[in-house]
Amino acid sequence: MKNRLFLGVAAAAALASTAWPQPAPRPAPVADSTPADDSPVVLDWTPPALAALSSQAAVRNSFMLDRSLLGAAASTLPDSESPAKQAIGHLDGVSVHLLRFGDKGVPDETTVDAIRQAYHLRGWKHIVTTTDRGGPMKDGTTDVWVVVDGVNLRGAVVLTETPKSVTLVTVKGDLSPVDLLHLRGHFGIPKFDGDDLSSIR
Repeated sequence: MKNRLFLGVAAAAALASTAWPQPAPRPAPVADSTPADDSPVVLDWTPPALAALSSQAAVRNSFMLDRSLLGAAASTLPDSESPAKQAIGHLDGVSVHLLRFGDKGVPDETTVDAIRQAYHLRGWKHIVTTTDRGGPMKDGTTDVWVVVDGVNLRGAVVLTETPKSVTLVTVKGDLSPVDLLHLRGHFGIPKFDGDDLSSIR
C-alpha cells in the first residue's frame, strides 16, 4: 500500500514525538562555510527560518526515528519493496518536520527561500529541483541536498512545498545514490522525478 510505511512510521513515532522545537537563535552561517569531512550530519539542526515559518503554521509536527524505529518501520514493508528495505537498513536516523497552513497557504515564500539558501550556505550539494503540476503533490516543488563522502552519501535533506504545506526530511547514514532513490515515497519523501543522480560527486 502506498502509504503503509508512512502510516507505520507515524504510529511508531507517536511514542517518541515531542513538541515542535523552538531552538535558540543561531548565528547565520557564512557563505564559504563547508562541513568538515569528519563532521556528522546533524538530524536535529534545521534552518532558523523553519522555526519562524512554523510559528505561522496551523498544524505542525516534528519527530525523529532512530535505528530501532527504522527497523520496525522497514518490517511493515511487503517483500515487493525489498530495495526500500535495504535502503532503510543503511540509515542511522531520520527526522521529519511537517507544517500545514490554512486556506491562505504558505504565508511567506521568502522564508521558504531562506530555508533553501541555508543549506547552500552550509555547503550541502543541491542535486534536484522538481515541480509536479496537478499530480498527487498538487503543484508541489521538491528540493534535495546531499552531503557526499566519496561516492556515498552521509546524509540528505528533502524539502517539499505545496501551496498549503512545507515538509522537511533529513536522513543520516551511509547511503548510495540508488538508496536515496529507493527512499522516495517513504518518510514523507515524495516520489520526485528523475533517476539520474550521476552528478553526485
